[in-house]
Amino acid sequence: MMQPKRTKFRKQHKGRNTGLAQRGNAVSFGDYGLKAVERSRMTAREIEAARRAMTRYVKRGGQVWIRVFPDVPITKKPLEVRMGSGKGNVEYYVARVQPGKVLFEMEGVTEAIAREAFRLAASKLSVDTMFVKRQVL
Repeated sequence: MMQPKRTKFRKQHKGRNTGLAQRGNAVSFGDYGLKAVERSRMTAREIEAARRAMTRYVKRGGQVWIRVFPDVPITKKPLEVRMGSGKGNVEYYVARVQPGKVLFEMEGVTEAIAREAFRLAASKLSVDTMFVKRQVL
């Protein structure tokens, strides 16, 4: 699973996930992409499960790029612990996703194979997605 090698601070505030994706909203590396159409927090486990589903389906054919990175730590207090006594320990990492963000890209396969691979990957994610192609100007 992906997580930062090191961070300046262990814990973060929750923050807000507003607006649309201004960066990373176009297919840049591959020929096909999987784009988010709603805002969400994707866990590192979801990203890894989607990556496995895609790479297994294409069977070492083509190349896959992951365009999101889980860098936001999420804390959780242990079960049956009283309120207070500080913030809990870091349990997992998430990536903040805005509508329009390209999550995964793929090249070296046909469109039909890419569509099916992205469909399998999308079923592992907690965010609604759509299939997009590279725009050639």
